[in-house]
Amino acid sequence: MENQPEIVAQALDYARRGWELALQWLASPAAWSQFALLVAAWLLALVFSRWLSPKLTALIAPPADQRGMLARGRRFVLVFLPLLLPLLAYALTAAGEGLTRSLFGSGAVIGLGKRAFVFLAARALVRDIVKEPFLRLMGRHVLLPIAGLYVLGLLGPIGALLSQTEIRLGNISFSLMALVRGVIAGSLLFWLGRWSNEQSTSYIASRQEIRPATRELAAKAMELAIFGTAFIVLMSIMGIDLTALAVLGGAVGVGLGFGLQKIASNFISGVILLLEGQATVGDFVELDGGEMGKIVKMGARATILETFDGRWIVVPNEDFITTRVVNYSDSGSANRYEAAFSVHYDTDINKVPGIVEAAVSTHPGVLDKPFPPDCELRGFGESGVEFAVEFWVNGLDDGPNKYTSDVLFLIWNALKDNGITIPYPQRVVEITGGLPKG
Repeated sequence: MENQPEIVAQALDYARRGWELALQWLASPAAWSQFALLVAAWLLALVFSRWLSPKLTALIAPPADQRGMLARGRRFVLVFLPLLLPLLAYALTAAGEGLTRSLFGSGAVIGLGKRAFVFLAARALVRDIVKEPFLRLMGRHVLLPIAGLYVLGLLGPIGALLSQTEIRLGNISFSLMALVRGVIAGSLLFWLGRWSNEQSTSYIASRQEIRPATRELAAKAMELAIFGTAFIVLMSIMGIDLTALAVLGGAVGVGLGFGLQKIASNFISGVILLLEGQATVGDFVELDGGEMGKIVKMGARATILETFDGRWIVVPNEDFITTRVVNYSDSGSANRYEAAFSVHYDTDINKVPGIVEAAVSTHPGVLDKPFPPDCELRGFGESGVEFAVEFWVNGLDDGPNKYTSDVLFLIWNALKDNGITIPYPQRVVEITGGLPKG
C-alpha cells in the first residue's frame, strides 16, 4: 500500500483507526452501557413522540376553512412534525451525556449516537418535509453526505484538507473549500433569488393601480437587484476579493463596446420603452416592417408579439425605438374601420346613406363619439355604385371582435329590407358574323 496519494493514505488511516475503535468498543462494558442508553433514549423518544404528535397536531392545526396568514403559518409549522422523534432522541441523549461521562469517564459512544440522531433529523427533513425538487436534490446530494461525514467524525479533517488545497486563476486565488462552499451557497442563493423574483414579480403584477410599463420596469429592476445581491454575497462567501474582478469587468466592458453592441442597444431600448410607456404589455402594435401582434412579454433584449393566428414574433427592442410603430390600443383610444359595399345603378342612391347609417348604429359596439357611423359615396364602378361606411369602436377588429363582419351583415339586411339590391359583375358578349351553322 506504499506510494499512495496523500488523500488515499489519510482515508486508509481513518479507516484503520475506526476499525480499532470499533474493536475497543466491542470489548468495553462502558461502550455497551452507553449503547444501551442510546437505545433507551430512542425508545423513550419514540413513545413520547407518538403520544405528543397528535396533541400538537390538534393544538396547532387551524380549521380547514381558514386561509389567513396565521393559518398558513400554523400549517407550515405542522410540516416539521416528522423532526419530533430524532430531535427528542437528541435532547434526551444530550441531557444524559454529562451523567454518562461522569460514570464511565468516556462518552464516545454517546457522542456518536447524538451525531447519528442529527443525521436522522436531516434524513427526515429531506424525505418527509422538503417538497421543492431542487431543494430535495440538494438535500440528497449535499446535506445527507455532509451529515454522514459529521456522524463519522470526518467532517473536520476533510474540511481542513480542502481548506489547505489552493486554486489560482491569474490574480484570483481561493481554496478548494471556498469552491465547494461557493457551489453549495451559489446554488441555494440563486434558487432563493429565483423564488424571490417570482414572488416580487407576482406582487408587482397584482398592483393594478400602477401603469403596466411601470410594473414591468419595477419587476426588471427588482430582478437585477436580487441577482446582483446574490452574486456579491456569493463572492464574499467564497472569499474572493471583489477588487480582483476589476480586470474582468474591464474585459466585459470592452466586449460590450465591440462584440455586444446590439445586446447593449436592445437592453437600453427596453429600459426606454418601459420608462416612456408608449408601448406596453397588452397593446396591439404594427411595426414599420409589417409585423403585427399583441405584446405579451417585454424582456431585457426583445419584445414578444402574439399574432391573431397564435404565432409569436420576437422583435428586438431596438426596433421599437429606431423605426415607426403604430399602436392601435394605446391609452384605450377608439379605432376607426370601414366596410365597403355597392348598390345597383337603378337604386335611388340618396336614400342609401340614411338606411345604412341607421342600421350600423344599432350595433352595440359601434360608438357615437368621436363620430357616429358615416356612409360615403366612393365612386361609380363597372357593376354598381360604390359606397363605404366608416364607424368607430373601442378595440380591435380581431378574432373575438368581428366588427366589420357584423356591420356587413347589418348592411345586407338593411338593404334587403328596403328592396335595394347589391349588384354582381355582368358582361355583354357580342357575336359578329352570326352563329356557326350545324
